[in-house]
Amino acid sequence: MRTIQFREAICEAMSEEMRRDETVYLMGEEVAEYNGAYKASKGMLAEFGPKRVIDTPIAELGFAGIAVGSTMNGCRPIVEYMTFNFALVGIDQIINNAAKMRQMTAGQFPMPMVFRGPTASAGQLGATHSQAFENWFANTPGLKVIVPSTVYDAKGLLKAAIRDNDPIIFMESEQMYGDKGEVPDGEYIIPIGVADVKREGTDVTIVSFGKIIKEAFIAADELAKEGISCEIIDLRTVRPMDHETILTSVRKTNRLVILEEAWPFASVSSEITYIVQERAFDFLDAPIQRITTADTPAPYSPTLLKEWLPNANDVVKAVKKVLYK
Repeated sequence: MRTIQFREAICEAMSEEMRRDETVYLMGEEVAEYNGAYKASKGMLAEFGPKRVIDTPIAELGFAGIAVGSTMNGCRPIVEYMTFNFALVGIDQIINNAAKMRQMTAGQFPMPMVFRGPTASAGQLGATHSQAFENWFANTPGLKVIVPSTVYDAKGLLKAAIRDNDPIIFMESEQMYGDKGEVPDGEYIIPIGVADVKREGTDVTIVSFGKIIKEAFIAADELAKEGISCEIIDLRTVRPMDHETILTSVRKTNRLVILEEAWPFASVSSEITYIVQERAFDFLDAPIQRITTADTPAPYSPTLLKEWLPNANDVVKAVKKVLYK
């Protein structure tokens, strides 16, 4: 095993797949000459050249459309957005073309492409740069949505995404690019649509994904001091969602808390809540609790931002609530 940074795992996954398949290429703002806005494509221009690592103008709608067209002509593009907030400029191409082309052509055009970049907040970046759109994209049939939380998962899932024949939304975090973790020396692939039980427990199930899951681990450590055992499930893939892993855990612990860094209305946690009450209602010993951001645009003030974001203390309170403590 090697210890590498999150950004290095992303770079390794893309580079390995580009060596394996010459139809794979990377395009986006600053991915080439600057080695990536977050240095996630460092060294790739030197290895693969400007025809396969392509700097684009600040025109997300344009290069998303180019990627869709090239996919229909046999390529497997990786489109990097400097942040998924900017993907809103190109969302017509993602939703109306990438996600629908396979069905609209009766399967004649598979759409093997990856749209990747940072999601959610990354500190004091203001309301327009601090948004999580996992539920937006997961609401769209035809798209798969992946949000890794560890270095190991990021590399294995990105390689799987690049090989997949459907369009993938692959969401990272600016605040995780420097995270370090172990990865194997050899190649490995993590299957899409399989959640991971990161920590086993008996008293309550906590489901989360992405960087905010770190708050669940902090809370679980604090709760363990009081003899409360938390099982933590990392979704990894938001769509397709691994319902069975969640249901199996809830049938064991009889309590569920969901932690998500997104607005509450029509959120991923709303979908999980519905699935669990539909399929495991009789196993619940308490109402499901969900923890989200406040239902407002993200504030800039550091004091307000701290209140806006979910944190470990929120998780502790929610766990104690479902345990009637």
